[in-house]
Amino acid sequence: MKIFLDTANIEQIREAAALGCVDGVTTNPTLISRESGKFEDIIREICEIVQGPVSAEVVSTDAAGMVEEAKKLAAIHECVVIKIPMIKEGVNALRQLKELGIPTNCTLVFSSNQALLAAKAGATYVSPFIGRLDDAGHVGMDLVRETLAIYENYGFDTEVIVASVRSPLHAVEAAVEGAHVITLPYGVFEKMFKHPFTDKGLAAFLADWEKVKGR
Repeated sequence: MKIFLDTANIEQIREAAALGCVDGVTTNPTLISRESGKFEDIIREICEIVQGPVSAEVVSTDAAGMVEEAKKLAAIHECVVIKIPMIKEGVNALRQLKELGIPTNCTLVFSSNQALLAAKAGATYVSPFIGRLDDAGHVGMDLVRETLAIYENYGFDTEVIVASVRSPLHAVEAAVEGAHVITLPYGVFEKMFKHPFTDKGLAAFLADWEKVKGR
């Protein structure tokens, strides 16, 4: 399973990428708004750091506008993937961008019907928002399971990015289900390294070493 970071913070991305665990990045207008600097420069720098897929989102709500924005975004760097909202106009844009050879990430997906339509239109990635479904009393991972099964049934090339992740448990569940990608907030990524038994065991080893290192 590929791991993307869901952030636009250069420091976080640089630190995580140095560990060798990060394959790409997803951004959105909210994440970009939290950072300083020109939008294009932020996206370009992220691409240079990760050298993998970096999602940049359009803000138009009509297909023609999305396609024009996508062309400009794709020109920033070869690693840019265009984030398109799951609306009817967005599906139209997905089809056109597929024909132009521009990779896409269909976002704000909350149902298997939406995931099916996005794949039919040629989306490179589809992003089911599992955390928001969990918040609303649904089981978000059910959507991931259904989507993976549908894509397997019909041989779609579209990859599933498990998004709106709330905890390391989501990462485990996504990996068990065979999701292609998970995109993680930096805080969740950091929590994946931690376990109290690891800390306890390391402390015990170091304490014991103090007893013997001078012998």
